Order: sequence, then structure tokens, then C-alpha cells
Amino acid sequence: MAKEKGHTKLNLLKGIVIENPLFVSILGTCPALATTKSIEAAIGMGILFSIVLICSNVLISLLRKLIPEEIRTPSYIVVIATFVTMVKMLANAFLPELYSTLGVFISLIVVNCIVLGRAEAYASKNNVFDSFIDALGMGVGYTLALILMAFFREFLGTGGFTIGKVLPIVPQAMTLQIIPKGYEISLFQTPAGAFIVFGCILAVIAFINNRKNELKTNLERKEKIRKLNEAKAAAAKANNGGKK
Repeated sequence: MAKEKGHTKLNLLKGIVIENPLFVSILGTCPALATTKSIEAAIGMGILFSIVLICSNVLISLLRKLIPEEIRTPSYIVVIATFVTMVKMLANAFLPELYSTLGVFISLIVVNCIVLGRAEAYASKNNVFDSFIDALGMGVGYTLALILMAFFREFLGTGGFTIGKVLPIVPQAMTLQIIPKGYEISLFQTPAGAFIVFGCILAVIAFINNRKNELKTNLERKEKIRKLNEAKAAAAKANNGGKK
């Protein structure tokens, strides 16, 4: 039981941290660069993406033994397209502002390499529960990555944060202005700004990983030196004992 819980936790954390689809695998960059002008839009995109990913992973896992290998990829695309269409219709009906903000990028979830990739690499080879956990982890990881990008882009590009404009979180939209008007950097609301933020985040992640690797290497080197010194001391002690 403990082993199963550990496997489930690792499978969940894999998509959030270890194999984050955006910051580690560098997948799904197009919607990430286009839909992260505001935190609300990023949350909305992440939720819709996660719903499609989870539903398609579960259904493909259920049908994995029934789908012939010759038509596997087209079948996966049909399944994904079906859920994207459903999500698109529901967003249009109940979240019109979000639907209008995201526009064509909702439809483009069909060709998002993360969704098709998880279907091919995981859902088609594993049981329903594991496929669900895998999709949940990847969906949460991608959503958090979008929110992180949107945080910097909205804050630097508009000088504050808007709540209730895209998602019906509060009865009336409100704006929290932190940087005075006229001092915001509108560049971060453009595609160029998205690339800058994305590149800076990747650079920070690379720096942290390099530091971890350096520390690990130093610790391993020190451990080897310690063991070598202990072996030399033991050999010297043995030689002195033999002479006596």
C-alpha cells in the first residue's frame, strides 16, 4: 500500500515539478506565450487544458486494448478533438468573456503536443487510475507554469492585477493598481514580452539546476576524498602494526 501511494505521489509530482511540460519539456509554448497576458486568462486556459487532458487520458486508457495499432494516432486525435469541442461549447455558453479572450487557442488544444504526447506515451500503456493521476499532474503543472508567466507579464505590463474581468470570481471587475499609471512597461503585454519572461524563467531554472548539480558533485568529491583518506589511514595503521 505504501509503495502504491509513493508511486501515485511521484506520478503526480512528475508533471508538476520533475517533468513540467512547459518549463522542463518545453512543450505547449504557443498558448503559453499567447494567453498569459493576465492571470485570469492563464487560469482559464489551464483549467480548460487540464479538463481536456484528463478526460482524453482516461478515455484512451479505457480503450487502449480496443484501438488497433494501425489507427491509434488518428483515434487519439478524434478523442481529443471531441473533448475540445465540448469544452469550447461549454466555455462559450457559461464563460463568454474567457471564450472571447482565449479565442482560437481553445480549438488549438487539439494539436497541443502535450495532450497527444501523454496519450501516446502514457495513457495508451497504463491503467485508468495512473493515467488520470498523470494527466492531473501534467495539467496542474502546466496551469501553474501559465500563472507564473502571467503574474510577471500582467504586473510589469499593466502595473497591477485585474480580478473579475475574464472569470466571474467577483460580482464586478476590479483592478489592483500597484505601479502608478504611466510607469508600467507595455512591452510585457506583447509577444516579445512573453518571450522575455519565458526566457528569464528558464534561465533561473537552469541556474538553480546547475547549482544543485555543482553542490551534488562537490559532495560526491568530498565523500570520495574522505573514503580515500580513511583507506590510506587504515593502510598506514596496518603497516605500522606489521612492523611492530
